[in-house]
Amino acid sequence: MKTIIIPTDFSNVATNAMNYGLDMAIDIKADVLLFHVYNVPVSMTEVPVMLISVDELQKNAEEQMASLKKKVEHIVSGKIKIDTQTRLGDTVDELEALCKRVQPFAVIMGSRGASGIEALFGSTTLTAIRHLTSPVISVPRGKEYGQGIKKIGFACDFRDVADTLPQAVIIEVVKQFNAEFHVLNVSYNPKQFDKGSGEYVLLKTMLRELNPLYEFIQNEDVEEGINEFAEKNNLDLVITIPKKHKLLEGIFNKSSTRKLVFHSHIPVMCVHEY
Repeated sequence: MKTIIIPTDFSNVATNAMNYGLDMAIDIKADVLLFHVYNVPVSMTEVPVMLISVDELQKNAEEQMASLKKKVEHIVSGKIKIDTQTRLGDTVDELEALCKRVQPFAVIMGSRGASGIEALFGSTTLTAIRHLTSPVISVPRGKEYGQGIKKIGFACDFRDVADTLPQAVIIEVVKQFNAEFHVLNVSYNPKQFDKGSGEYVLLKTMLRELNPLYEFIQNEDVEEGINEFAEKNNLDLVITIPKKHKLLEGIFNKSSTRKLVFHSHIPVMCVHEY
């Protein structure tokens, strides 16, 4: 059975991402695991002082999670299974350990959490993308699942395809949603669109079962090119490879990250290269 992990800090943005994830889970018949990690607050004085006991933190976290689970079970009305976990520790460390045990279909997170940091995935989600091998979907503020995922775009620069393309994950995701699939290549110079290159031919071979549409987008700004195409063609999801594709080379740069999310308003799935 597929599982979707939804981390939450009980903020409005996390709740929005949770609702998106619940609708997705119902659509693809996946279990949901709601996950909350709490930390020990410490007063920043000359001598660090714990502001609240661990026992009290645990009690508060478990009460919040129990209340949330009750609401969620009412929402889903038995259509899918809902599990919950709370942990004390570092959010990403605990999430990484959980993903290794569960091997989820995806981790779904909001683009800004209770901390209020204005970044594409929030600082926690950015760190999660760095460390998690599981796909991470960032849901922009206010985005709803709606009619589902009908059109998927994959940002690709046609470089080192054989060594880096997460072929199995991409095929699984596109087939899961039975989505129309677009491969997006952005360049400021149309002469760089070499449809006869070995990398392009190899990519077509590796993804041929998905019957992709290849889109060559002329734009000096990769993020802008992706955004304009996604908006114009009503894409429901954009898949990226964070450590490889130019789109996310500067993913941990605050301005670049903010630009991608707050301009496109389209969920982004990050999958790691092989």
